[in-house]
Amino acid sequence: MPARSAINELPDELRADLEKRLVQGSFSDYRGLAQWLNDNGYEISKSALQRYGSKFEQRVAQLRLATSQAKAIVDASPDDENAVNDSLMRLTQEKLFSFLIETEVEIGEAVTPAVLAKIARAVADTGRATISQKKWLVEIRAKVEATAATVATIAKKGGLGKGAADQIRREILGITTK
Repeated sequence: MPARSAINELPDELRADLEKRLVQGSFSDYRGLAQWLNDNGYEISKSALQRYGSKFEQRVAQLRLATSQAKAIVDASPDDENAVNDSLMRLTQEKLFSFLIETEVEIGEAVTPAVLAKIARAVADTGRATISQKKWLVEIRAKVEATAATVATIAKKGGLGKGAADQIRREILGITTK
């Protein structure tokens, strides 16, 4: 079993600061980062920082690419049915599951109860968000249908023919007859 990375043993706040410095420094100056950590009481080699920085840079690049692609997809196709958000929820759940599997393989031991609790919380939060999203979508659809019916009734009372009223209703509901 490989030794645990000394960087993973850093306090969360210091590791977050290290990651921020890595990004701001364009993933360079590992010697300076090693000195900074040494000044903070942690002796971590330049090569250990390089290994960690390389993996972290890949994750940042993947995140930037995914963000860019998601933005392009959203810009190209408005999300009336909230499909992008639904897909994002499913992707998040899948990534959390993959993380659990990969973590056990990488470190050769089970995930600690504390980490598992955080992951379980993330999965539960994602599940609640998915349920809230579905409820919201049902509520919005009901409101749109009620509004369409009201508009159609008002239009008929105002003298519009049944065909014109039905066309207005279809437009509100997003039903095309092309």
